[in-house]
Formats: sequence, structure tokens, C-alpha cells
Amino acid sequence: MTSSDTAPGRGTAVVIGGGLAGVTAAWALRGFAERIVVVERDRYPEEPVFRAGVPQGRHAHLVLEAGHRALEELMPGSRQELAAAGAHRVSVSGDLKWLGAAGWLIEYPARMAFLSCTRPVLDKVVLDRVRTEPSIEFLEGTDVVGLLGSARAVTGVKVRERGPDRAEVRELPAELVIDAAGRSTSVPKWLAELGGRPAPEERVDAGVAYASRLFHRPSGVDLGCQAVYLQTKAPDAPRMGVLLPVEGDRWIVSLAGMRGAEPGPGEKGFDDHLARLRDPLLQEALREAEPAGEVRGFQPGPGVRRHYERGCPDGLVVVGDAASTFNPVYGQGVTVAMFCAQALRRTATRHGDIGHATAREARRGVAAASKVAWMMSGAEDVRFPATTGGPSGAMTRLQQRYLDKVLAGTTRDPVVTAAFHEVLSLVEPPSRLFHPTVLAAVLRG
Repeated sequence: MTSSDTAPGRGTAVVIGGGLAGVTAAWALRGFAERIVVVERDRYPEEPVFRAGVPQGRHAHLVLEAGHRALEELMPGSRQELAAAGAHRVSVSGDLKWLGAAGWLIEYPARMAFLSCTRPVLDKVVLDRVRTEPSIEFLEGTDVVGLLGSARAVTGVKVRERGPDRAEVRELPAELVIDAAGRSTSVPKWLAELGGRPAPEERVDAGVAYASRLFHRPSGVDLGCQAVYLQTKAPDAPRMGVLLPVEGDRWIVSLAGMRGAEPGPGEKGFDDHLARLRDPLLQEALREAEPAGEVRGFQPGPGVRRHYERGCPDGLVVVGDAASTFNPVYGQGVTVAMFCAQALRRTATRHGDIGHATAREARRGVAAASKVAWMMSGAEDVRFPATTGGPSGAMTRLQQRYLDKVLAGTTRDPVVTAAFHEVLSLVEPPSRLFHPTVLAAVLRG
């Protein structure tokens, strides 16, 4: 029995989680579901402020060029709205100083850029657009506590309103359930309770930990750029730092270290880590900067890629961090979440509904959306000796050796640097690095 007696395949869709992955998934389904319900454990603030339900939100975020293009396709005008909300346009070359593993990347006339702002601003711009759609409703302050259905098909969710009185559990039937609950998703556990087999997983864990802080930008300070990225260098330099301009004439600075080189707690740990980066540029930039908040730490946990396309009950699609989580130092998570929303939109458009065929094809689309990002981040993570899991073998070592030559090329040849930026921004596949013009430039080195 469907959740709609009048339009089979076009009934109710329930989205678990109201973060970026969830609200863009809900937006993607508009016009194909009669009713779309986003169940969010928090209550959204009126203004763009950090909230407890997004612990990674206090750290530097990037929407890569491919992510901006995907968001613009889903929500035309989103770039202008982000700029109006205070986001800074940062060209990937010229505005950004990037210390790669082989040295400083050479500048060139780049066409690509990203918009830099805090995560709450990004969230609010997207949420405000989603709230304009009448078919989308929000259950705020509500937990999903289980799934309805069986090992063969998910038919809805069990929900309970949060609060001291522990409200009773009620059922919310649906033809399609989207899991966008992020890294902490309980869907694997709930599927096991229904008698289902776990989705095959890949794991890689570099043990990364973060420490971030907002600063007021000092008047009169000129870094010669808008943003700075001091990359790690395996195996002997496992620390990184990034400075990005954000709204309110502030900088957000995030420091990170792989296992064994994590930032220590508090202000002392932040300052000690800052002093141990590969280059003193960030430390010098912050010498006269006044803090605009406390130091905040974050340990995201391992990278996990769940292959729901290989085994999953009908009526369920898993997106965003609930499907694939990456080491955040590569800035891929938000962009892959946008890719997932695109996959949902395209498959719903192709089938014209939210039925089981749509869900099956969407799961394949989500898997394809994360494949390249997973391959690139995992291959870099395993360069660090304390990393557990991840790819190995002769092919991985061959890829790493060629990438080392590419990284060396980025310090002297703009053709190589442009191709590297296109691949890292997920605009082009890794095969772009083997284009004859790029290959010739790499081999000349």
C-alpha cells in the first residue's frame, strides 16, 4: 500500500535530517512527490548562527567549483544570494595562495572560483530557498527513531518529538525515505533490526582532528591574497592550515593534523599547532588579529563509503555523509552532497515519480557521485603511515608517483596547475591529468 491512494509513485517522501544534504534532497524531489517531509532533530535559528546539530559547522568549509555549479543548477541564482549574504569570491589562483606538497602553486589566469562564508550562511541561503516550496514541510525538534517496513522494502519512519516529556512514537508512512542524517546516521542499525543485510563498506581512517577559530581581520593587513592553504606533505609534514575570508570582515582559520599530529586542546594547542605548520605565513597573518570566538575542536572519525547500490531495501536512498564521508581536509563533502541531490533530481525526472525504480537508479547515481572524491581522498590518506584501511597495491603506488610529478609541475607550469585545480575542484575527472598537453608538461619536468 502506498502513502498516496490517488497517485501511486507520487505520494510522500520523508527526508531524515535537515542539513544541507537533506534540504537539497527535499528540493530535488519537488514536483514528483505530493508531500515531502524533512525531519530535523534541531530547531532552525532565525539568524545564521552555529547550531549543535552541525558540529563540523564551526570549521572552514569549501563548496568546490563543481558544487557551486550543481547548486546553481538546482537553485538558479544561489551564487548571487550567497554573495548578497556576505560570501567572498575567491579565485583558485591569485586570490588563493596554496602551498602544495612540492611547493607554492604557480599563479595563472584562473576561470574558477569559490564563494567563502561560514557554514551557517550557506545553510540559511539554501534553507530559505527550500522553504519557498509549498510541498515541503519541516518537522523540527523531532527524532527519527526507526524505520517502517521489512528487509525487502522501507515504507516509512517512526518519529518522536524531542522534549522532557518524551512524546509517544508515531508512524509516518512514505513511498520514499531519504537518509541524510550524516556521519551519525542510525539507518544501518535500523536496517539490521528489520532483518536486512548491511551494505558493503569501505573504510579509511587517517585519524584527522581539527581546531578552528574566527578572527577579526586586522585593518591595514595585506596578505597579497584573500585565502591561504598550507597543505600537508606526507609522510613528514602531517599538519595543515587554511585561512578563508568570511562575512563580517572576519577570517576563519582551521588547523588540522593526521593521527599523531592532532592539534592540542584550547588556545595553547591552537597556537602550538600554528607554529608547527610548514610555512609561517598563517602565524604571521594572525599576529595582530583579534580573536572573534573560542577555539573549537572536531574529530570527524573515519572515512566510510557505504555501497547501498549493491544491496538495499526498496524505497530507501542514502545521500551525503550518511552514504560517503571523506577526510574533511580535501573539502569534498558539501560538493558531493550537491551531486547526490542532482542524482535524485535526474532520476525522478526520468521516471516521473518517487517509486522503487527511481530509488534504485538514484542509489546508483549517488554511488557514482562519490566515486572520484573517494578514490582521490583515500589515495592521499594512505600516504600517512598511521592511516588504517584505504587502497593499497601497485596501482595505488603508481598513481601516487604520477601525482607527485603533477604536484611538482604545479609549481612551475600553469597548464599543469590549471588541470590540477579542475580535477581537485571535481569539475574534471582524474583522466584530465593525462591529457596530452598536461602529460607533456609533466614529463618536461
